[in-house]
Order: sequence, then C-alpha cells, then structure tokens
Amino acid sequence: MPDFHALNTAPFSTLKALARSALVAAGAVALTASFMGAAQAARSSQWVITKDHWSESDERGFSEFITALGEADCFTMNDCLKSPANPYRATDPYVKWWADCADMPYMLRAYYAWKNGLPFSHQTAMRSGDGPGSDIRYSLDGNQVVARRNAKTGINAVNFIRYIGAVSTGMYRHHAAAEAAPYFTDHYSPDINRDTIRPGTVVYDVNGHVTMVYKVTEDGRVLTLAAHPDQSLSRSYFGRNFLRTQAKLGTGFKNWRPIRLEGYKRAANGVLYGGRVTGAANIELADFSLEQYAGTEVLNFTKWYEPSFVVKGQNLNYYEWVRASLSVGDLKYRPVRELRAMMTSLCQDISARKHAVDIAIKTGVHRYNQPRQLPDNIYGTEGTWESYSTPSRDARLKTSFKETYDLVQQLLDMHASGDPKLSYEGTDLAADLMAAFYEESHACEVTYRKSNAQQVRLNLEDVMNRLWDMSFDPYHCVERRWGATDPQELASCKDGAVKTAWYEAEQHLRFQIDRTYDVDMGHDLASLQAPGKGLYSGRGVEAPPEVNIPALLASNLKTKVEAYNVTPSQMPASQPSL
Repeated sequence: MPDFHALNTAPFSTLKALARSALVAAGAVALTASFMGAAQAARSSQWVITKDHWSESDERGFSEFITALGEADCFTMNDCLKSPANPYRATDPYVKWWADCADMPYMLRAYYAWKNGLPFSHQTAMRSGDGPGSDIRYSLDGNQVVARRNAKTGINAVNFIRYIGAVSTGMYRHHAAAEAAPYFTDHYSPDINRDTIRPGTVVYDVNGHVTMVYKVTEDGRVLTLAAHPDQSLSRSYFGRNFLRTQAKLGTGFKNWRPIRLEGYKRAANGVLYGGRVTGAANIELADFSLEQYAGTEVLNFTKWYEPSFVVKGQNLNYYEWVRASLSVGDLKYRPVRELRAMMTSLCQDISARKHAVDIAIKTGVHRYNQPRQLPDNIYGTEGTWESYSTPSRDARLKTSFKETYDLVQQLLDMHASGDPKLSYEGTDLAADLMAAFYEESHACEVTYRKSNAQQVRLNLEDVMNRLWDMSFDPYHCVERRWGATDPQELASCKDGAVKTAWYEAEQHLRFQIDRTYDVDMGHDLASLQAPGKGLYSGRGVEAPPEVNIPALLASNLKTKVEAYNVTPSQMPASQPSL
C-alpha cells in the first residue's frame, strides 16, 4: 500500500511528473491507466488543482458520472467505484471506498473534483440552533456552518476524502436561504425544473436521510441513489418517502453552491497553488429559489404547511408539482406505466433490503443476546443498531408501498372522473392494472437462506403480505427478518423465548411508517409490553395503513379475471434470484 504520510510531505520535485500527467485541458481528464504501477499508483493519490472553478462542462461531466453509477449493477460504494461505470477507476491507488448516506454526496463530488483537477471545499462543523449539546441531525431550528475545509494541490486526496466520513446529515440541515461568508453553506435551494434538477442534485429528507438524483425521466420521475450505514447502496425515487418541511430545516432539493479558488499562484505547468475558496452568494445564482418551501404564488414561510403550487392554472400538491415541473411537456398519467415504474422501484428497495439483511446475518448479530432495552430512538442511533438494523429502511419501504396503493386509488379516481391528465384507452382499468401488478410481482423475486440453509423464494406480493411482520431488529433470526409466520418456515428459527417476546412486543413499532426522531424509544421489554400503546409513547401505532394493492383492484374490476388470482410462491429455490 502507498505510504500516504510520505506523499503528504513530498517536495515539489517529487510531484512534477504527476503534475504534468494530471493537467486537465478542455474538461478532459489526462489521468490514464499508465498509473497502474505501484509508484505511479502512489503518486496518483495526490490532489492537483488546474482549474479555479467548475465550468458548465465540468458540471455536465459530474452529472454523467453520477448517472453512470446510478445505472450500474453495483450495491456498495466500493463496488461502484471499481466497476466499469467509473471511468477513473484505473487511476485510483489501492484503496477501499465506503460511505453512508450523508457522506456519499460529498465523497462523490470530491472524488470527481480530484480526478478532474477541480477545487473542492466542504463544511466540517455545525452549530445547532437548538443550543449546545443537541443532536445536529435532528435539530428543530436548523444548523449554522462554523468551520470549513478546502482541498489544495499536493494534499493526499484519499485521506482528504476519507475524512469526509465525519459528515453527518446535520450538515444538510440548515436554512435554505443561508449563505453567510466565510462559512457559507455547500448547497442552495434551486428552482424546480429540468435544467436545475439533474444528476448530482442532492435530496435531503428531514428524517435523517440523504440521496442523490441520478436520473430524471421524461415524465418527471426523479430516480435517486442512496448509501446506508452498512455500506450498501440502494436506488429509489423521490416521493412521499421524502417529507416536506419548512425552509429553516432545508429539506428537499439542494444543488451544489458554485465555488471559486481565488488568490492562488499558477505554476508554469498550469498547476494552481494556495489561494482561498469563496462561494457564490444566493443573489448571484440565477436558479436560486425558495418556491419548494413556500409555494409558487405568494411566498408564505409562516404557513409553509399550506402552500399553493400552481402549474398552468391547476392547483397541485407538492409532489405532483415537482413531477409536473420536471416532466417534458404536460404531465400525463399513463396508469399501467405508472404502476410498473412504482413496482420497479419497490423491487429495487426490496433487493437493497435483502442486501442489508444479508450483511447483518453474515456479521452474526442475530446470534448475540438481545440487549436489555431498545436504543433511545430506533431511527437515529449509533453502533451495532445503526449499522445492522433496518427501521428507517423498512419505514421507507412501507411508505413506498402505501404511496403505490394511494397512486392506484388516484388513478382509478381520475379514470372515474374523466380527468384529462389521465391517458388511458382501455375498457377495464382495474383489470389492466391487476395484470401489470402480477407480471411485475412475479418478475421481482428475492431468495433468503433460512437458519437451516434451506432457501425460500419471495416475490413482491409476498413481501407486501409480510410487510408488517418483517423484523427490523438485527438480533432476530433471518426468518423473522423476512416476516415468516408459517410454522413450517419458522421452525428453523433459533430465537429463544426472550427474543420471541421482543419480536412480538415490537409489532406496533413495525406498524409505524412515520419515522419519529423526537420520541423516546428506549423501552425495556416490560415497558414495551405494557398496555396503552401509542405513537407518542414511543411504542408504535395500533394498526398499519392499508397497502393491499390486489384487493383494491379486485374491488374495482369490471370483469372477473380468474387468471390474476395467483397464489404467491414460497417454494424452496435452488439458487438465489437476487
């Protein structure tokens, strides 16, 4: 492995060859596969800045880079950056890349800047508006930037990027209009249109999650890439799984604030040394806008919870407005295509969950004794629970199922009312949606290995039916992680009486799809089992929302379609499907 400390202190004479090789001309990267030797690979860890700002060409290149990673068949940051989707992989030194959700946008932005001779700067410390000692990830009044860190020519890029691991979701939780120098914010709130919301745009969820846009489809659907504490990656879409809140918390879409390196010295070979990084003020940004927080008509920050979003004279809710603003031409709902797209995203979420559960099982956490109490908050914690539990991931999956159910109901209602936004020429919408549901469901299969090594195959409908039984608790057996209730399937589970009691007591927490970070959940078993359950007691909710899509469609069929009444398969499989 390269001696990173030695490289950090190397004199300029040692770096001259690297500087020449790293020069970037007209936005093209000059780093090539010639760095495959050990000495060359070591030198390639150096950051060499040759441009004082990001051009529009650089931004387009970054967007293309993010799109390629998003569309790649990879499920960890390390695998993605070592895959053919990364055109710079051959220039990397020997290193293993990792990132969670907060780190990922910064890491990928820094990585691209390093490979293209660009400046990079990021905020490193925040002060909570709630006062000293509060958790900046969930502050009620947002945070202020109090420290920054800049990349400079000659530093070790790998070490610099690895330090980004200190970033938390609290870094994104600042007022959407904040910009104060010298500690400016890394992101700003953009106008919502196809020119501004592009691959590389960040989406911040107030419930402690961050994703990056990797594609915007022609019909306005925003596809996102996210990392997780267990180092897995997942793909999803922007929707109601991202809670809209007020501007002071900075949720929603964020673009990277343009930066410029000033006061530098340019060497004869074009390399830039020294200088300071400044950020563009909001007033200098043509696409700066707070409409996503206050509506399109009259900016109303006091009553942010009742905004007015109008597109071509039509009042839309926030999520419809985003999609209408991003679609090519007038937004049209093509019902079968809509359902298939939602189910494709659900399948990706299920596949990502399988990867996360597999990691936890491989680690062997389920063999540990059950802790005496839950974390203070199951959605925002640290340690083993943070790395291997899935309450937040499962809540987002459940929210996506609920959103799909609500979409189907909306499509049926639009059809019944003759809504012109619906584009459908068939004769039985429910039947066509039912056919699409089952086709997509059977095309989406996951296979898990039981405690006795036997494999169980589940399709998307199976997961839907088990949704409220799938344990988020990493200390439970794999059968319970996948919601097994059939005695034959569950017989191989080795959980004892204590873990079984915990699984049963956590049922009402599994019913909950809203992630509540300001609620004390540090219950022991007796407290969790006590009567009087309720959301604000930190023990969950009484009943889950309805998500049974086939049942909804069956109640709206114009004709009886026996072929769609398919019993989901749970037969043993010889090989995993995902």
